[in-house]
Amino acid sequence: MSLLPRTAEEFSSAEYWEKFFKKRGEKAFEWYGDYNKLCGVLHKYIKVQDKVLVVGCGNSELSEQMYDVGYKHLTNIDISETVVNNMNQRNAERRPGLTFHQVDATKTPYENASYQAALDKGTLDAMASEEEGALARNMLTEVGRVLSVGGRYVCVTLAQESVIKLAVEHFVQLGWAVRLHCLQEENRTEEDSFALPVFVLVCTKFRQPMPTPILEMCLGEDGAPVRHTHVSELLSAVREHQAYSVLRKRLRTNTDANSNLSLTLCHAKTGLPRYTLTIQDSPPGAKVPRANQFAIFIVPQGSETAWLYSSGEGRRQLAASANFRRLVIASMHRNQEYTEMQAVQSELSPVVMDLAPPGMPANHQVPFLSVGGDLGWREEVSRGVSQLSGEYCVENVKGEDGELYRRLVFLSNAALVQSESRLVSSNTATSQKKKNKRKAKASAAPVASSTSMTVDSGFLCCAHHEVMVACLAMLGVGMPQNKDIPVSVLLVGLGGGGLPQFLRDFMPNVTIEVVELDPVVLEVAKQWFGFQPDDRLTVTLGDGLERICALEKEGGHLFDAIMFDVDNKDSTLGISCPPAAFVETPILQKVRNLLTPRGLFILNLACRDPALRKSVLERVSGVFPTILSRKIEEEINEVLLCTRDEKETSDATHILPSLNQAAKNLQSALCSSGTEPSRRPHIDIAELLKDLRIV
Repeated sequence: MSLLPRTAEEFSSAEYWEKFFKKRGEKAFEWYGDYNKLCGVLHKYIKVQDKVLVVGCGNSELSEQMYDVGYKHLTNIDISETVVNNMNQRNAERRPGLTFHQVDATKTPYENASYQAALDKGTLDAMASEEEGALARNMLTEVGRVLSVGGRYVCVTLAQESVIKLAVEHFVQLGWAVRLHCLQEENRTEEDSFALPVFVLVCTKFRQPMPTPILEMCLGEDGAPVRHTHVSELLSAVREHQAYSVLRKRLRTNTDANSNLSLTLCHAKTGLPRYTLTIQDSPPGAKVPRANQFAIFIVPQGSETAWLYSSGEGRRQLAASANFRRLVIASMHRNQEYTEMQAVQSELSPVVMDLAPPGMPANHQVPFLSVGGDLGWREEVSRGVSQLSGEYCVENVKGEDGELYRRLVFLSNAALVQSESRLVSSNTATSQKKKNKRKAKASAAPVASSTSMTVDSGFLCCAHHEVMVACLAMLGVGMPQNKDIPVSVLLVGLGGGGLPQFLRDFMPNVTIEVVELDPVVLEVAKQWFGFQPDDRLTVTLGDGLERICALEKEGGHLFDAIMFDVDNKDSTLGISCPPAAFVETPILQKVRNLLTPRGLFILNLACRDPALRKSVLERVSGVFPTILSRKIEEEINEVLLCTRDEKETSDATHILPSLNQAAKNLQSALCSSGTEPSRRPHIDIAELLKDLRIV
């Protein structure tokens, strides 16, 4: 490998190539592939009778092999005197008609339109780094001059973006047709020089420049061309093929239980995402049966956001349970049709073998795994666009528990469920609720739906919502002496409206003001999630921060609880809930000022960055004397319960024991919320609060 250029600039250095060929000697160096790999594409675009100019021929055997199969009109040029002399000597007796000339490819002595084809294997790549691409442009201009109408420039290249962009834009400006072939290698080994795939660029000269660019990409030598409108689209397709090739080589040569490698497979005709494949390897030393080399797990539709499939820890747990050396976890995408499990297996079978672990025996049978052999079920019921949050969809899905759920998903972050509610048939809601032993649910208003489903406001799908409700036990809700004392709540973040509607329907004497920034979210909540505001549950449309500032400025309006349940649209940050501005010290101080003496600040915090989480906790503790934290199992979320009353600070260690009675009181209040016994919510307040910890 010491003979390979160390830097990109070395590719175009005449001195480098002189040293290279002297050191390499007579042994041919097949730069970017040999004749056997390239012949399919070459014969497709270069006729045997064509006059061919081979630019930067080097000591490759390509011209010799082409000559042997009938190409007798090859003119080989190279900048290196050494290689030209060696190649002429090597072919003088056996191939007297094959000649090599020391010629600068940017200044050739040949007449205009004197060749039908120009063949370039790696020369463009070598020149493109010189003089900011000027050398390569000069060569391409020279190639265009010597080619006749209908002639083709056939270039074998690694298609580094700067190189291929330079060439494609050059020929598009001239009005030539441009096509790229991506040549996938079937038997790549660890010793290969390049992880990147080899491309063949074919540019065809027309008598009259094409008014609209012709830009095409083909997979393999005979793949059907996919037409692109803009150069940027073609470059994007190149990057996708390169990324896949690098990933494939990495998977064929290594295993890594801690990596989260994934790729997306798109529909061949529409280009829309169809499958996402995530690779999970077993850890070193795992006792895996020899027969369990490789398996594919099909995630049921609608379950792809579940912790088991969407988190690294969950996937590792799934792989350990399956006990295979490598498990590929395949998720299906929205807005795609999937008929049956057998059809999905047939679709994936040709692709997944590229992802097999290193050393897997040939003809090894690869099993497909699933949950009960079921593809799951998903029905999109609405789709729209929010000016603030982008495109969204509302969908019904079948959970792995057999129940139906309704979800709101913003497609800018399709792996995250924004809001979720459980559904029941409006005709059988009461009977289904009686059968549910895990949670007895409350009735709700029917939702406009083709399937006449009903959203159940008494069922909280989000575990952090359950904890936020349970935290209100700290206010003494449900205690006999407090039965007539009103409780006021300010909630920032509406979502589907499940949390505020639960508080209104089942918490005695509670009034809620919800602040929601996005009017589209409010309309979706009303139309698809059964959300119904009234005099006890009001919605203020606007920025949550501005509302907090306005309320403090107005004065006189205090809340017993202020809840933040608002997501962060900036996915580049380590905190996904709330936006960072909501936990800055000035805002936290305003929140404290808006609380009654017994008031609580309840924050849904989702922070992946440990340093950032520490910073948030420091700012919160600088404003609130006591903070309790409740981690949400199998999620990054935690709920922070913050007290305003400084008296609690000295008694912080006694807060947790005192919650036991408070939990019983709130539990009692929920169980006597005025609805029929079979329609009351059943969340275990004591269970939810037992894992609270003092920060």
